[in-house]
Amino acid sequence: MELNTDRNSKKYMLKRFFDEYLDLKRSKEKEQVTVDSIRNGVEFKGTNLWVLIFATFIASLGLNVNSTAVIIGAMLISPLMGPIMGIGLAIGQNDFELMKRSLKSYLVATLFSVTTATLYFLCTPLDEVQSELLARTSPTIYDVFIALFGGLAGIVALATKEKGNVIPGVAIATALMPPLCTAGFGLATGNLLYFLGAFYLYFINSVFISLATFLGVRFMHFKRKEFADKDRERLVKRYIVLITVATMCPAVYLTYNIVRETFYQTSANNFINHELKFPETQVLNREISYKDKEIRIVLIGREIPESQIVAAQEKLPDYKLGGTKLEVFQGVNNGAADISNIKSLVMEDFYKNSQQKLASQSELIDSLQSQLAHFSGSNLINVKVGEEMKVLFPAVKTISVSKCLQLEVDSARIDTVTFAILGCSKQLDTAEKDKILQWLKARTGASKIQLIIEK
Repeated sequence: MELNTDRNSKKYMLKRFFDEYLDLKRSKEKEQVTVDSIRNGVEFKGTNLWVLIFATFIASLGLNVNSTAVIIGAMLISPLMGPIMGIGLAIGQNDFELMKRSLKSYLVATLFSVTTATLYFLCTPLDEVQSELLARTSPTIYDVFIALFGGLAGIVALATKEKGNVIPGVAIATALMPPLCTAGFGLATGNLLYFLGAFYLYFINSVFISLATFLGVRFMHFKRKEFADKDRERLVKRYIVLITVATMCPAVYLTYNIVRETFYQTSANNFINHELKFPETQVLNREISYKDKEIRIVLIGREIPESQIVAAQEKLPDYKLGGTKLEVFQGVNNGAADISNIKSLVMEDFYKNSQQKLASQSELIDSLQSQLAHFSGSNLINVKVGEEMKVLFPAVKTISVSKCLQLEVDSARIDTVTFAILGCSKQLDTAEKDKILQWLKARTGASKIQLIIEK
């Protein structure tokens, strides 16, 4: 009996803990305010559309010049999240009219974004493929998770009073704008693979943000749309289910392939790192093709016997890579390795090392110059000091200031002393010397100054 009481007490305390810290109702906004906020962001007419066009230009420029900061700025400006979250809200509330509006706005926004990006990349003189562009052509399982959790964060933030900076953060994390611009780049350059890969990424992101919005709406128990006509209600639900299934089926299939490819890539990299690691030999290049079930490796250094490569190949099934073809190329004389690629890798490595050395040497030079100026006194006197000296002490014709190390022989104590050598047109009295000494201390910031007068 006491054991049951103790268990019930623990369950009660655990439930109270979760209710206190994870209860979404604690700061929940009025439901209608949240719904209206999402509905207002669905429309893509007038201002919203022009903002989208300008954001597309900014993102395209950022991708073109490989500037992450510019791309982030474009994602913050872009209003693309509106119709995507509108679709999720419509499914969650059984609102077919909102779904039609959201889908229409989504298609219009997508069309205008791709068209704008295509026109930009057709006109720009910069046609080099940058790393930021390449990053938007091949979606991974991580993109799926980012879109899902980003969408959940977005709907939870919209449904609370303390929205903070969550919505801008979601816009950056889910990255809807860059894939559309990359798709435009693919069309402008005639590269169908870039277009399909980028559009694939955009579609996956859109679907999982909508799914997250739907889950958030249902979890927070948003009020569903009620119909007086039950037959119409059943028809609306049927349409919504059909559209949802038609959208989710390809998304689920594509996501399944992404998951399989991710696992394959991970297994292949583990195989390379463990089974093709040889002393005095380095993996120069690796190409893993999930589609062709092929691993191509270029080794450089001491040549590996064929027997060891065959032994490594026999271990492929241990890494769940059965049926994968392994090709290992050694050296660069057999034509297997791309010489130009190797040269570019070597030059890139040389350039990076040179840049690092130049940066460190530049820092060292600046430090030495600063120390030299400190001890030579070049930072203590200038033309302005001479002009002040001329007004305050007309008898002084020349001035030399430098720092020097002074050793006290008895105590072996070393100190830094500033020497000021003045060339004067007449003999100075004690009062004038003291006045010059005090002025020099104030002017140079030196605590100890040895004044030497020359006539």
